[in-house]
Amino acid sequence: QVQLVESGGGLVQPGGSLRLSCAASGLHFGQYVIGWFRQAPGKAREGVLSFSEPNGSTYFMDAVRGRFTISRDDPENTVYLQMNSLNTEDSAVYFCATVVADGLIKFRKEDYDYWGRGTPVTVSS
Repeated sequence: QVQLVESGGGLVQPGGSLRLSCAASGLHFGQYVIGWFRQAPGKAREGVLSFSEPNGSTYFMDAVRGRFTISRDDPENTVYLQMNSLNTEDSAVYFCATVVADGLIKFRKEDYDYWGRGTPVTVSS
């Protein structure tokens, strides 16, 4: 059974940083496309980034490019979303998602098969 569990969300001041984690069981991330999405209250879920094997290409939404990075811990089967220079518009529930890799990045939520339950991020002074 595939399970994704996000953690690391919380309250942070503008300009601060957070690192979110997404731990997987029932699959190995090395064979999957990894996506991070976020959903703010009253808004649609939007793609933050997509990371695709085997070439390791990553695509970021414009609003986070240069501030967010993704990394992976293969032995722990965990991916991390490092978020720097956070602003109030980054406040949302953040979700990780995954689907079997086909070499393409994916930004549509419909393209993903497995989802975590999300972790909330609040950027506020």
